[in-house]
Amino acid sequence: MALSITDLKKGVLFQLDGQPFRVVDYNQKVMGRGGSIVNVRIKSLLDGKVLEKTFKGNEQLDRADVTNQTVQYLYTDGTNFFFMNDETFEQFEISSDLVGDGAGYLKEGDAVQLQFFDGRAINVELAKNVPLLVTYTEDAVKGDTSSSITKDATLETGITIKVPAFIKQGDLISVDTSTGAYRERVKV
Repeated sequence: MALSITDLKKGVLFQLDGQPFRVVDYNQKVMGRGGSIVNVRIKSLLDGKVLEKTFKGNEQLDRADVTNQTVQYLYTDGTNFFFMNDETFEQFEISSDLVGDGAGYLKEGDAVQLQFFDGRAINVELAKNVPLLVTYTEDAVKGDTSSSITKDATLETGITIKVPAFIKQGDLISVDTSTGAYRERVKV
């Protein structure tokens, strides 16, 4: 089924020149006499490149035939990440370039969504928020009660993020995977 250019809202998947893309940003300008131009920022699901594209009038685009499958993250060997379907036990390999910054939010055994295009795995969709254990952080300075004070905390996956001063080593915190920001302390 074809998509009209006005269907290209943020998050929509479509196919252009045989490659799947996701709309990152969308801006429509209505011209005189009913014509319109749509400016979009799109991200390739194959190589992660972000492009600026302009579509005019009544252009039609094809939907991307992208499917999702829930898989379990197994391990990484440094250059590739390995996943397994829990039902069929089929294993998939994704290059670390495609996982990108998402690697800092993956723990062995986590369930994630793997996206497929033309039968091959092309992308890892992380949960919006993930719980991670604080493995190291400095102690808070006694008497510093300002709520806006932050400090560095190293998490179990090896990434370092800014957290409020009251977070201590051993706390379980929720981290936003799209921004890498601290969300809240998770009650156990």
